[in-house]
Amino acid sequence: MSLAAIGITTLLVLQNQAATTRLAAQARLLNLSHDMIFVRDRGGVITFWNKTAEQTYGWSTEEALGQLADKLLRTSYSDRRETIEASLLDTGRWEGRVEQRTKAGAVLTVDARWALQHDHLGTPVGVLETHTDVTDRVAAHSALVQSEQRYRRMFDASRIGVVEEDWSGLRTALDSLQTDGVDLRDHLARNPDFVAHARRLARITDVNPAMQKMAGASGSAAFIENVDKLLGENDRSFLDALVAFAEGQRFHEGETRLVRLDGRKVPVLFTITFPPEPGGDHNVLVFVVDITERKQAQDALLAAQAELAHAARVATLGELSASIAHEVNQPLAAIVTSGEAGLRWLRRDVPDLKEVATTIGHVVAQGRRASEIVTRIRTFLKKASPQQDRLQIGEVVEEATALVARELAKDDVALIVASEHGLPPVRGDRIQLQQVLVNLLVNAGQAMSGRPGSRTITLRAGIVDSETLAITVQDSGPGIHPDDMPRLFDPFFTTKDGGMGMGLAICRTTVEAHGGRLSVTSTPGSGATFHLTLPYSQEHDSP
Repeated sequence: MSLAAIGITTLLVLQNQAATTRLAAQARLLNLSHDMIFVRDRGGVITFWNKTAEQTYGWSTEEALGQLADKLLRTSYSDRRETIEASLLDTGRWEGRVEQRTKAGAVLTVDARWALQHDHLGTPVGVLETHTDVTDRVAAHSALVQSEQRYRRMFDASRIGVVEEDWSGLRTALDSLQTDGVDLRDHLARNPDFVAHARRLARITDVNPAMQKMAGASGSAAFIENVDKLLGENDRSFLDALVAFAEGQRFHEGETRLVRLDGRKVPVLFTITFPPEPGGDHNVLVFVVDITERKQAQDALLAAQAELAHAARVATLGELSASIAHEVNQPLAAIVTSGEAGLRWLRRDVPDLKEVATTIGHVVAQGRRASEIVTRIRTFLKKASPQQDRLQIGEVVEEATALVARELAKDDVALIVASEHGLPPVRGDRIQLQQVLVNLLVNAGQAMSGRPGSRTITLRAGIVDSETLAITVQDSGPGIHPDDMPRLFDPFFTTKDGGMGMGLAICRTTVEAHGGRLSVTSTPGSGATFHLTLPYSQEHDSP
């Protein structure tokens, strides 16, 4: 080789080394970067390795220098390596996402940016690679995508109706209210126009297929409006939900009647979730369950219970029939006697009209007495839907004891009634509560039938606490056998010959339907005491 050729070759080598050295020197300035930065020559050999690369990949600078970058990092590309190199040579740059492994074997997802470096003659001499670790970001995004996909699958496949709503407009409207020191519920109740306006601010953004079917729609497009179209004009459930939202509650449950697109109303239970995080007002979820079948079953059950209770009342009056007949015969006999006396006064040569008037007065009084007895019996036998009336418990006690007083007296049973004065009212069905007391009194009397010694039933009514009153029926009979106590209120359990075993079961069901409790205590040989508790009417201001 000539000296000129050797000189040229030596010069080129020195220039390449100088360019590579200059490139590495520039890269050292990036040692403080949070990105992994390294330099490789055209053969892929690492010539520079920054501190972040050491920390992230796990190889020290000494271990990395001189290694083939792709082999060391076990880099996986989304495209063919030759294609990437061709693009790099063509444009001088390349960007893409790759997977690499650390010294410990962990897989990293990396956003790579390559810049081709040239010498002073324009010849490519190396590549500056800047890598950003996006493993956590990609994992979080993947988890979010998977979560959204799972949510969408659950949303679409759920048999429960789901509605997505945006309540951000409601938040703004509520914030504008001046309610300092004022009860929000009362304020809203006094301002129905605001509530009506608020209903139109709750926007539906999506509904699942189950909700579409429940509302009689063929797709979600019919719902992308406000919730106003799904609620009846006099619906109060939205007001309750609005208060819960304003008070910062996480959940709210309620029951209402959903208005289908065809106008038919469907009874539903709903749960609203109010996300607590910022921006959660845009993603309020409402879960809706159609309870039509449950309501129908409840109505059928109530009808069956009413029929059974009516049959039990008829059976009870059957047991009292002899006493009732005697009680009705008394005023009828008095009417006959007074009528005959009046006729005698009229048949006198000089009729005594004053005496006639007196006897007619007796006839009227006894007729009214007979009418009251018949009315009381007819009322007790009446078949009607349960009512929720405001009742004075003292009147209920008086009416019940009047029905059984003669039957008890026939068996020499003394009935003592001790009712506190001024008891607060209860809310319920008068006939049902009468039936409970009549049943307990008749049972107590029958329990003492044929027993020697005194026979006494004591009925007490009084206040228990600020929310409850109690009625007790205590007898002096033989008591209840301990083995029978656990089954006493079970349907069809009876200790009477020929009994149906439904009386006490109906009594307990009736009391519990009134929000109360019915229980019993007994000491064998010393009688039994039935304890009945009922809540006051909510309209009553307890002392």
